[in-house]
Amino acid sequence: QFHMSYADQERYENEERPEVQRQILAEIARKLPVYTRTGNGEIRFCDRCQLIKPDRCHHCSVCAMLNNCIGFSNYKFFLLFLAYSLLYCLYIAATVFKYFIKYWTVSHEIRFLFHLLSVSWALLTNGRSKIHILFLLFVSIMFFVSLMFLFGYHCWLVSRNRSTL
Repeated sequence: QFHMSYADQERYENEERPEVQRQILAEIARKLPVYTRTGNGEIRFCDRCQLIKPDRCHHCSVCAMLNNCIGFSNYKFFLLFLAYSLLYCLYIAATVFKYFIKYWTVSHEIRFLFHLLSVSWALLTNGRSKIHILFLLFVSIMFFVSLMFLFGYHCWLVSRNRSTL
């Protein structure tokens, strides 16, 4: 769809004046769903592939084609990955938080109650488990905050019909 006809391509290549080349591209692009333009309002054109660039496309250095390897076709899955990761970090923080509160705010009365019930308080509050709970809570909160900013930025980009390219 974004290929130029042979006649249009020859006309474009044989033209030496840049302003006429821009007119030829604008004439061809009228029939195409192209909305993204260059900074000065011109139609984007790939000199290597000899194609009019669709929105959110670039010449990929990996596959050596005009493509959107990092954009349009897999952006939804990237956003879903960020959203699910964000929810998972929130879930971990919420489930670990009750143990965090339990280990650091236990009163002497509760210790005595555990002693009466013959439950080993040392098994419930050993130093290693406290450190694990503390580590898990803070790591999940740190990941949650950083993922929240990244997810928010990408949602803002989607709302503007843009990508990080």
